[in-house]
Amino acid sequence: MIHEKVKNPEDLRKLNIGQLKILAQEIRQEIIQVISEVGGHLASSLGTVELTIALHYVMNTPQDKLIWDVGHQAYAHKILTDRGERFHTLREMEGLSGFLKRHESEYDVFGAGHASTSLAAAFGIARARDLKKEDFKVVAVIGDGSMTCGLAYEALNSASAFGTDFMVILNDNEMSIARNVGAIPKMFSRFISDEWYNYSKVRLEGMVNRLRFGQHKIGEGIVKFSHRVEEFVKGLIVPGIFFEELGFRYVGPIDGHNLDVLLPTLKTILNSKGPRVLHVMTMKGKGYSFAEKNPEKYHSASPFFIETGEPKQKGGLTFTDAFGRAILEQAEKDERIVAITAAMPGGTGLSEFAQRFPQRFFDFGIAESAAVIAAAGMACEGLKPVVAIYSTFLQRAFDMLVHDVALQGLPVVFALDRGGIVGQDGPTHHGTFDLSYLRMIPNMTIMAPRSEEELRNALATALVHENGPVAFRYPRGGSGLKNINLERPVRIFKTGRGEWLRNGEKAVIIGAGTMTNHALEAAELLDQEGLHVAVADARFVKPLDEDMILQAVEKYDRIFTVEDNTVAGGFGSAVNEFLSSRGVEKSCIMLALPDIFIEHGTPTELYEKYGLSPARIADSVRAVLRAGHDRIPYPAASSTKI
Repeated sequence: MIHEKVKNPEDLRKLNIGQLKILAQEIRQEIIQVISEVGGHLASSLGTVELTIALHYVMNTPQDKLIWDVGHQAYAHKILTDRGERFHTLREMEGLSGFLKRHESEYDVFGAGHASTSLAAAFGIARARDLKKEDFKVVAVIGDGSMTCGLAYEALNSASAFGTDFMVILNDNEMSIARNVGAIPKMFSRFISDEWYNYSKVRLEGMVNRLRFGQHKIGEGIVKFSHRVEEFVKGLIVPGIFFEELGFRYVGPIDGHNLDVLLPTLKTILNSKGPRVLHVMTMKGKGYSFAEKNPEKYHSASPFFIETGEPKQKGGLTFTDAFGRAILEQAEKDERIVAITAAMPGGTGLSEFAQRFPQRFFDFGIAESAAVIAAAGMACEGLKPVVAIYSTFLQRAFDMLVHDVALQGLPVVFALDRGGIVGQDGPTHHGTFDLSYLRMIPNMTIMAPRSEEELRNALATALVHENGPVAFRYPRGGSGLKNINLERPVRIFKTGRGEWLRNGEKAVIIGAGTMTNHALEAAELLDQEGLHVAVADARFVKPLDEDMILQAVEKYDRIFTVEDNTVAGGFGSAVNEFLSSRGVEKSCIMLALPDIFIEHGTPTELYEKYGLSPARIADSVRAVLRAGHDRIPYPAASSTKI
């Protein structure tokens, strides 16, 4: 096996082109094998195998800087950069990250988990090189839908103004997570890479060049004129003129899976000067037929059987499923309801909505800011926009939440999927800050349903709320609760009212979202020891159920709050701020995630590590009640270098 002998790019550069082609096949099979066992971003990395090999072959990495966009394209990069022997630990706790991470390898020049950052990062690195009078190449890889994000164009604008010497690889697979949408991807048309078009163009120019009228050669003039016409037309349908007008030299498109073409082209363009773009065409899911046919399904795959492509474990009802059903139910009754997402119709449960109500569905691509502002515009005209975006991705539109939605008091509904701990995707994808960054915004109402049924009610409640925006957040996967019934009549919550779930003595745990379920399990564990603890579901993080909190203060010696949000500015902070404002000397004991970036691992592992599993919650309550003070064995992080 060739790939077992290739530990790093230095080993790679000793191979001939025939061996490189075999290596590409072996790496592709290694990726398929490992992801079938541990899960991960399969389709994107399968599409960049040859491109990765070629880049490390012609570049002098790590001295030359290779910056990846959307780190889920970089599994082959990990295998080729001293991590091949540990690739089987991908996304496991204390194993390799599923994304780019500076602290993991010197070859990971810039961390990447969200999209469209590579161009600006490469520009910054190249400018720093020039200021320090150093000499190395800088290459940015962008694609997988990242050109639908405005960040890319802001970086292109700045880079062209400075004439900075760096290279952009436009990896064009016509996909982001789902199929690309909007006018910009259409501009990157496959028309220009059509073999018949290019062959015919060359032959026709050759014939026209030989035309003469008497002693005069007229062919050259005709060809020059045709070029002017062609450039005008190309400006409408292909990216070449677009980049060249920005000051970038543009080459391509070329086949991103053909090493015979990739290697010499990359070498030539790499040794050029100034800002330049190489456009390569790749296939997402290349080499695995199921992923080629359905790249969205295999964008982020759970463990699966290689032979059939079927998942190894069938999942039950999830919060995402419940949201998809609930918005369909509401949309059938109210034609003013529209659904908005940012490149993730499947991931947010909106695929069926898109099919049933295509005129009321809007996928903005990787452009969260534009999606939020457009939702604000729709709300201005009396529509009821529901914006379904992952919690961590909505962070990119924070300014728009503040100034364009909340400041204007617009009734936009935000459905935040992947709230809290998401698992193996790690710190770039955990939704552990949403309660904090949403809670600080005036006019914002925030709910945290603890079950799929409560989510259905939360959506219905949000849609009848007319005094400003409403957000409700929910985790990846399901609650695991029994007796979930999505056929019961929808219940509209009274704003700012929670629910008492069980009585107790001495202490109460008030939970936010699914952590309320962990609190109930913890209470059952404590019951077995004769420690009877009450549990309440806050349901609303803003506004708080002040009556419930004051009742808790009056009745119980100790108040605990539990949430899978950072301890800084979250639900527990809100409760303590309220108690302080009322002059109450008693404060709540906050069980939350510490003020760090949480590493990757399974939710079960991370809940246990950071004190939020039922057993660890019980430990904290027991320690306080038996010791008679508020100090708990709170988990401390030794480092934020994850």
